[in-house]
Amino acid sequence: MKNFTTLLLLGVLCSIQMVEAQIKSVHYDVVRNQINEGNPLPSEEIFYIKGIIPEGISYIESKVYQSSKSIHKAETYTWKQPFNFQVNQYKILVADPLRSSEKYTIELHYYQRADQQQMEELKASINHNLAAYIQANLEISKGKIHAYNSNKVMLAQLDKIVSDGIKNYSHFIHQDFSGFSDIVKQKLEQREEIKLKKAKFNLLGRKKDREDNERTVYAHQYIDELIALLQNEADQYLSDNMFALVDIRSVDAYPTEKKPSSIPLNFGYGGFAMKRLFPSTEYFNGMYAGVSVPLGNKAFTKFLGNASFSAGVFLQNFEAQNGTKISGPIVNLPIYAGLGYKVFRVFRFNAGLVAVTTETPGVSNDNFNLQPYAGFSLEFNIWLGLNNK
Repeated sequence: MKNFTTLLLLGVLCSIQMVEAQIKSVHYDVVRNQINEGNPLPSEEIFYIKGIIPEGISYIESKVYQSSKSIHKAETYTWKQPFNFQVNQYKILVADPLRSSEKYTIELHYYQRADQQQMEELKASINHNLAAYIQANLEISKGKIHAYNSNKVMLAQLDKIVSDGIKNYSHFIHQDFSGFSDIVKQKLEQREEIKLKKAKFNLLGRKKDREDNERTVYAHQYIDELIALLQNEADQYLSDNMFALVDIRSVDAYPTEKKPSSIPLNFGYGGFAMKRLFPSTEYFNGMYAGVSVPLGNKAFTKFLGNASFSAGVFLQNFEAQNGTKISGPIVNLPIYAGLGYKVFRVFRFNAGLVAVTTETPGVSNDNFNLQPYAGFSLEFNIWLGLNNK
């Protein structure tokens, strides 16, 4: 127990000493189109991209993705001018660590606040395209409205008209266009009921040509109402200020740091129980040392990064009350193997099996046993010296 208490106190002291490292920053020079002064980007840790704000720029997007992949796989990070405060430098946090020894493309999209004329032109362009789409896809024939596509396809294409229309803009509060409402969907479904609604003309004894004319008038009215509804919802989305894209700067296939390889060493205190050879269960505990193989990279998967396969040896042999000596195979020390999980940054909890051999006085043959064990250990990373030259 004294050894365990000493280990615990040592671990607490190590945890206190391991303060959170300051987040690194890399500078982007917009004039030279250079990042981090030509040095590799930080890997397996978050970092800031910072730089001078060009005149008139109020919003900046940074898209970061592996050069071997599509831009559609990019992670997007943003900076927006804080209200009306005048600042001359932006700072964008890259919150998803980059992989070691990979090449990444970084795109910086610069936006300025769209002025009234730009907004009016944007609304007019989108409204024109919405009206043109409806007029091209609906046909009035024999008093009915025929559509060239299903309602579902039409809704998807109408949504795309708006999304494509604002691809060079960004919403002030970063709201993507969520699509047209259920009211528009219901309006599209009404198209199939128009003939039924006008069937009453037959009951009034009107002539067929007049009947068809009334239906045509109603159909045109329906189309006008549908277009007005679409344009109204698009205008509502565009009612807030928008940012207009003015420039894109790109740094292509830029390398990241190569992280040195390391092996985690464990030094801990654990124990196991044995009953098979004794009248009652006896417990044995002591110091152990070993290594761990992480099941994942902690920078990208926290759970698997903290989990590991651990193996090692107890640093002493044991003796039972009846004089039985407890040792282990191969190295003459009890050997353990199992799974571990790292907690509080330096502690690792281990549990698994320990392989022991027993030698009882007066018995010539050793008995081999596998017993469950558990323990706590301190973990230290030993660098293997595989850094970049």
